Amino acid sequence: MTHKWLLPEFIDDILPDEAWRIEHLRRRILDLFAVHGYELVMPPLIEYLDSLLTGSGSDMSLRTFKLVDQLSGRTLGLRADITPQASRIDAHLLNRQGVTRLCYSGSVVHTLPSGITKTREPLQIGAEIYGHSSVESDVEIQLLMIRSLAAAGVRDIHLELGHVAIFRSIILRAGVDRETEAELFRVLQAKDRPTLHGLTDSLDKVTRDALRALPALYGGTEILQLARSRLPDFPELASCLDTLEFLAKQLAGEVGELCFDLAELRGYHYHSGTVFTAYLPGRTGTIARGGRYDEIGMAFGRARPATGFSIDLRDLASLSVADANANGNKILAPYRPDDVQLQAAIRAVREAGDAVIVDLPGHTNSRDELRCSAEFVLRDGSWLVEVR
Repeated sequence: MTHKWLLPEFIDDILPDEAWRIEHLRRRILDLFAVHGYELVMPPLIEYLDSLLTGSGSDMSLRTFKLVDQLSGRTLGLRADITPQASRIDAHLLNRQGVTRLCYSGSVVHTLPSGITKTREPLQIGAEIYGHSSVESDVEIQLLMIRSLAAAGVRDIHLELGHVAIFRSIILRAGVDRETEAELFRVLQAKDRPTLHGLTDSLDKVTRDALRALPALYGGTEILQLARSRLPDFPELASCLDTLEFLAKQLAGEVGELCFDLAELRGYHYHSGTVFTAYLPGRTGTIARGGRYDEIGMAFGRARPATGFSIDLRDLASLSVADANANGNKILAPYRPDDVQLQAAIRAVREAGDAVIVDLPGHTNSRDELRCSAEFVLRDGSWLVEVR
């Protein structure tokens, strides 16, 4: 027998303590975005599938729940990522010519969890910059991500940087066919060096040596100089390495550890430039990620360079060192609606930011469930708050 109250696998309720912790964290980060000039947008949870997946690649299609619209007969999708929606808003609704900064926060839904401990309904919060193609906006968005994590008390992160255009430039120069490119992409992502050697045997020496070098180009800033000696002297490759070196200088001292992975191709069919991932030492999985995706604007019919990042608020809240009592102290007040003095005292305490819970009649035996740490008591004709 199936219990009606059971939820689907990897779908969970968020109970009061966690919900308040997430909500306060969401407000704090959105306030941070606001003072940096980012405008809030709220895209719909559901929209036509072809719009939802435009420019996002095949991976996003596999992660997206699909259904048929009974009004139009067209296929709809539940969003698995808010970034493409923000790009659509920038391209078709705001239609600005200069730099646009947007931020968002909301649920996304995935067909499968990203890990055995992950939910299929992450709460995504993020920020994007549109209309600026140079490295300065990469610096801004990465610093904003670092400060967003710091707002949750998460500091000394491990930040990993890559650049998908390095692999793409090598492939384009060599004229590699799509099928071989896909296989090379797969083995590089898996860091499968033996298979990589076999796949590159038939390629010219320059391309072969460059691709075989990529998995070893992982480490600190010294890796960038090593890459200049081991990769071909192509102008586009030099530009990628210049960008990474600039980022290294700008981010110095902002994170606990900064490293580079030149074989990192996450979002290869979506991203176009630098990609970055934040980790916390001693914890598996990412806590934030982002990158440049200049090509998505072209997919929407209006080429707009873009860079951004996103964080799962549920993950971040589990790491947050913010006080557990995120909604302030809880104070118990007796049920006396006609006591003007008591009602004035309750209003004053609530305006100061603490919670006052009125003890409704008939529940004396369950007061402890309210978890109040203090209560209103009448002393010498005045209502005072005392620790219980």
